[in-house]
Amino acid sequence: MKRASPPAARNKPGPRPTGHVPKAAGPVQPNGARHVAGQIDRIAPIAPQHVEQLGTRLKHARLVRGLTLKALAGAASCSESMLSKVENGAATPSLATLHRLATALSTNVAGLVSSTEASSSPVQRAGDRPIISFPATRTRGSIKLERVIVRTQGQLLQGDIHIIEPHASSDEQISHAGEETGYLIEGVLELKLGSDVYRLSPGDTFYFSSMLPHSYRNPGETLTRVWWVNTPPTF
Repeated sequence: MKRASPPAARNKPGPRPTGHVPKAAGPVQPNGARHVAGQIDRIAPIAPQHVEQLGTRLKHARLVRGLTLKALAGAASCSESMLSKVENGAATPSLATLHRLATALSTNVAGLVSSTEASSSPVQRAGDRPIISFPATRTRGSIKLERVIVRTQGQLLQGDIHIIEPHASSDEQISHAGEETGYLIEGVLELKLGSDVYRLSPGDTFYFSSMLPHSYRNPGETLTRVWWVNTPPTF
């Protein structure tokens, strides 16, 4: 596996990971998001109050847009039964599935999992920043997003510190309109862009178009923290 920063635009193909077989991208979803076929979503229980909050917001957003369970499930490439469980607080979707649901509802993940936070100050003190947690499953650790830029309506920029437990991953690849950049604070990060895989160490940076199918994981044995910025807000 080659350790490198993501390449600038070029004519020749980039390095290919050993033994990797690229997966075909599925149909384009609303707002340009694309579901990559062949991946399996994982469902795991989380704190009841958090599941209930997500389910309530998800159902409200669906009803406001006049969508049936079947219509939203189809747009987000998930099953009606799983969607019903999420709305009723019985399950939580994977991070990738939650992103597809948010896209199909013309919102972002933050709009489904947290309320708009009013802040009168441009400064966020250490220890005071809100944190959103995506729980561990039977096969991987949890991922937390520390909100460096507190969510407000109409903002164009999103910035979070992704706190990734050992062997945790964002699951399947996603793509959508926008651009992303980041800086690895600590730990190790495996960034997958299309069929290329890059292993980053502390101090390394990255930039890529969000239209390129992307995902990440922490292949190490210690916590990974990465400062991640994207526009427009998607998480």
